[in-house]
Amino acid sequence: MTEARSSVVIEELCKRFDGPDGEPFAAVNGISLTIEPGTLTAFVGPDGAGKTTLMRMMAGLLQPDSGSLHVLGIDLNEDPQAVQNRISYMPQRFGLYEDLSVQENLDLYADLHGVPQDVRQERFARLLHMTDLARFTDRPAGKLSGGMKQKLGLACTLVRVPDLLLLDEPSVGVDPLSRRDLWEIIEQLIEDEGLSVIVSTTYMDEAGRCDHVFVLNRGTLLAEGTPDALRRRAHGLTYMVTPRDGVPARDLQARLIDAPDLVVDAVPAGGQVHFIRQPESDETRLKDLLSDCEPQRREEELEDAFMLLLHQHDAPDEDATTPPPLASQDVAGPAAEHGDGPVIFVRDLVRRFGDFTAVANTSFDVQRGEIFGLLGPNGAGKTTTFRMLCGLLPASSGELQVAGVNLRTARSAARARIGYVAQKFALYSNLSVYENLDFFGGAYGLRGSKRRKRVDEIIQQFDLDPSAQSGNLPLGYKQRLAMAAGLLHEPEILFLDEPTSGIDPLARRAFWRTITALSQAGVTVVVTTHFMEEAEYCDRIAIQDAGRLLAIGTPRQVREESGLDGGHMNEAFIAIVEKARAEEGQAREAA
Repeated sequence: MTEARSSVVIEELCKRFDGPDGEPFAAVNGISLTIEPGTLTAFVGPDGAGKTTLMRMMAGLLQPDSGSLHVLGIDLNEDPQAVQNRISYMPQRFGLYEDLSVQENLDLYADLHGVPQDVRQERFARLLHMTDLARFTDRPAGKLSGGMKQKLGLACTLVRVPDLLLLDEPSVGVDPLSRRDLWEIIEQLIEDEGLSVIVSTTYMDEAGRCDHVFVLNRGTLLAEGTPDALRRRAHGLTYMVTPRDGVPARDLQARLIDAPDLVVDAVPAGGQVHFIRQPESDETRLKDLLSDCEPQRREEELEDAFMLLLHQHDAPDEDATTPPPLASQDVAGPAAEHGDGPVIFVRDLVRRFGDFTAVANTSFDVQRGEIFGLLGPNGAGKTTTFRMLCGLLPASSGELQVAGVNLRTARSAARARIGYVAQKFALYSNLSVYENLDFFGGAYGLRGSKRRKRVDEIIQQFDLDPSAQSGNLPLGYKQRLAMAAGLLHEPEILFLDEPTSGIDPLARRAFWRTITALSQAGVTVVVTTHFMEEAEYCDRIAIQDAGRLLAIGTPRQVREESGLDGGHMNEAFIAIVEKARAEEGQAREAA
């Protein structure tokens, strides 16, 4: 039978849930697909595409409403336990026991999966070596960096050798170095053990490493094929253009994505803008839109095909996918009161936790209206730096001024002039969108009719449903609501802590379109991110590791410093961090 030869066979599979409004919706709607054994397969798609629901059904954790699902030749409706005995599943939020050590977590999961004692030692040694966690077996899981936690989660998932491994967005929230390490582990497992792996991901470069890719949207299967076959769907439609001197690439990018009848998608890249033209776009209007900058053909990428497929599928709802740009008068704030000097001034900043130095002698400035990116591996000290800049954490020593206020002596005065969006959704899930914004408006000191007017304005600007319960919003809309709350009091400076972690390329485009509008209106933006392509939106970036500032400058200057001027920011980031770590290791050996 076909089911015996294939890892997964799905026919007309459906799964429905009750929506926030009580109306049922199809999370998976009539999907049929086949996955061959010994392959690395990717599910890609925006938030709400059905990727996680599909994986949970394959793991036997959800019962389909209709259709058939065979995993490893077994009908999941008839014998889900037989499937669960032969697969391993790593969900997005893998359940590590943070008060247990690395070794104790491995022991616990081996006990849960009934791994025989006589094979554990060899299995543990191999997993610890592959994940580079052998030095940390006694460390509590709660004290690991984000990347190390993901690697430990993968190791715990693999304490037994499965016939099929399911990974639901395993690299969300980890830096490029940790992402690379995770994928090296996955590919090594496939090569050494012939493992079949299915992974869902929001990273198109990860999907490009797979044998086969399935593109999902709103519960349906849009397309499938090898990365090369899918990439060719965008052939002849992909271009790059260099903005005129002095024009930020993000400003030209914003102009392009604001013309969906001419341009499918656009992103800043290496000081240029990469865009996809609509197949039937008007040549004259496109030339006017580009302000006589001459576009050049470029080779299509998998993300180009992905965005083309999504826009074609979402065409009737095109206007609803991107929040309207913010008007200058709505966000400019009191910036003109404070002159043209740096809005953030940092000199010899240090933060210690006991004997541990999280940030060491860091110095930089941020200019008014600038978008400044703070990048670094997990555990590099960037979040500590970020929290000190926001006034949420006092510095151990050094000088720190934000919006003209000394943060070491007047943190509350500075906080009144800044907005903050946390990495994790920090609003009240049981309140409606309007109730959340009304509450935070009061917390920021807005009163009476002024508060009501401002809440109404921000709801309109961010295209939010005021009656929707916040906890039931899709991830992209939660992020949009969190930003709206941070902008209620019209701050001079907006701090964004990994705001796009876990959201798809469509939502990231919408997010950065809004950030560009804020910058054009004079708001200063400081952002941390693990998406290196987002560094291209920044005027300048700083790279930290082990509490030290390794590089600072424009994206082009940082690429030049890495020796990879023509390369991707991902490679430049890895090169700078690895060079600094090698030099640090040599210095320790010499000492």
